[in-house]
Amino acid sequence: MPFLPDTQIEIIRHDHPRGDLRAVMFDFDGTLSLVRRDWQGIMIPQMVAHLSATGTAETREHLTALVEEFVMKLNGKPTIHQMHELARQLRLRNAEPRDPQHYKQEFLDGLEAEIARRLDAIKNGMPADELTVPEVRRLLERLDARGIKLYLASGTEVVNVRRELAALGLAGFFGEHVYGPVSDDDGFTKAGIIAQILATGVAPHQLAGFGDGFVEIEELKKAGGLAVGVASEEETRQGVNPTKRDRLIRAGADIIIGDYREHDQLLAWLGVEI
Repeated sequence: MPFLPDTQIEIIRHDHPRGDLRAVMFDFDGTLSLVRRDWQGIMIPQMVAHLSATGTAETREHLTALVEEFVMKLNGKPTIHQMHELARQLRLRNAEPRDPQHYKQEFLDGLEAEIARRLDAIKNGMPADELTVPEVRRLLERLDARGIKLYLASGTEVVNVRRELAALGLAGFFGEHVYGPVSDDDGFTKAGIIAQILATGVAPHQLAGFGDGFVEIEELKKAGGLAVGVASEEETRQGVNPTKRDRLIRAGADIIIGDYREHDQLLAWLGVEI
């Protein structure tokens, strides 16, 4: 049974215990929020430009594929990790890189204008749900109503996560349990947040997580939790992104969804009363 009947919910692994869910961890960008959608469209070309400027004989197509692979493999870790890898790639091409923080700020400068435009649109009356993965609000409401503890862990700096979460009207679901790196701290890890959750008395089989990045899925599986890969199509807000899907399956996802429109069926399969 690769798909739940009459749904697009793809079950990759059937052997995870179900029916005793106590805590759920969400990634933010691409999993819950679309405020930063297409951040890759800013980061990847900037990195390719820096690598091309080294005088390498590699084609832009080759460099784009290379950069996309490591950017997405590190998606879920603090942004500075991707910049450290860019610096390493520059050294491999006999170029002396600038401080990784310089490349991070370059990326953020390019992204911030688009974020501001989208947040202004909400202030001016656009429904906030147009900048979320479809039906995530209803899923959060269902989980919260059943007393399941909700956590949010993001590789985006926590001050920005809190700002955007508030703009979307979703902060109340998570309360104080919103986590991300602070300023230039690259020591934040999602594995650390998972360990904190388990330290509250939640058993591994009682923890589930939703994410569209390699890191959170991989860490959830290492910890023994159930991993739901959210292969969201961020531009169209419809269907499953095949590139994300393949990457999430490689990371260890138990389930693949494109959005939360079929959350009733998903919760029923997980053994959560609806």
